[in-house]
Amino acid sequence: MNSIYNYKLEDLEEYLLNINEKKFTARQIYDWLYIKKVNDFDLMSNIKKELRIKLKQDFDTSFISIKKVQRSSLTNKYLFKLLDDNYIEAVLMRHDYGISICVSSQVGCNMGCAFCESGRLKKVRDLETYEIVEQILLISDDINERIDSVVIMGIGEPFDNYDNIMNFIRIINSPYGINIGARHITVSTCGLIPKIDKFSEENLQVNLAVSLHAPNNEIRNKIMNVNKAYNINELIECLKRYIEKTNRRVTIEYVMLNSVNDRLEHARELANLLKGMNVYVNLIPYNETSNFIYKKSDNISAFYDTLKKCGINVTVRKEFGANIDAACGQLRAKEVKK
Repeated sequence: MNSIYNYKLEDLEEYLLNINEKKFTARQIYDWLYIKKVNDFDLMSNIKKELRIKLKQDFDTSFISIKKVQRSSLTNKYLFKLLDDNYIEAVLMRHDYGISICVSSQVGCNMGCAFCESGRLKKVRDLETYEIVEQILLISDDINERIDSVVIMGIGEPFDNYDNIMNFIRIINSPYGINIGARHITVSTCGLIPKIDKFSEENLQVNLAVSLHAPNNEIRNKIMNVNKAYNINELIECLKRYIEKTNRRVTIEYVMLNSVNDRLEHARELANLLKGMNVYVNLIPYNETSNFIYKKSDNISAFYDTLKKCGINVTVRKEFGANIDAACGQLRAKEVKK
């Protein structure tokens, strides 16, 4: 049976019209699901009884479940158990501008980035739309607060699950649903060029972040398998097309790995690569894990200063969850090992 949380508003409207019901009823159902947070059709009092019976026949309202939560002052790390007994993660982060959630898009990941905990456990399957939506709903319910922004940067490569991610974005962006503004939603990709080109045609104000993590092909080939399919030169040309098409700035994610990609010559090379582009660089302090040799860079400040001097817009990501299993995939990896 299909989850009701897989349905965009227009999908639900089409379903209702096909069974000779009124289109506006979809907004009433959305109000129950996402505003009142009621998933029992029998409790939807302004929906006629016959339709409630039909909805129960056609739709499932089951939820994934929170298996474990690790909490710190600014960060909560959630381990979710799916209905098929697989596990995924999401992270809540408290910023001075509001509450952000980083959600997963797949069970495991096949991108195989050498420093990433998520990819250590290979992809089992894509997440369905409802499994991504319910991460937001369950966390919001757990903290009893509204979620202000969403980053699709957890376990998995979002553009490897493109259709479900687009459905998810439209559901949480709907003013009749969770109502998170498009400019408060970010999709992060390791650089799947055909999907970036496709994303540029979506006519969305959603933010795009690209995991670059290296200033040249030599380094990127060593730490990111995707570069062997779509190299840096091709990726930069793709991003130029995206920026020209959408007139939107792109975030360049750059994880700082000690003695790998963090030298000052790397900063200058990165600045030259990005010169003249509408981008900003987000330097990411590495979350070390026992499973990899990589270490957190001790050269972040000098790297930042070099980029600044070269005229590149740059920030350093605030560190979250240093006292919990902060690296994406750690909590799931521990559960799978049991």
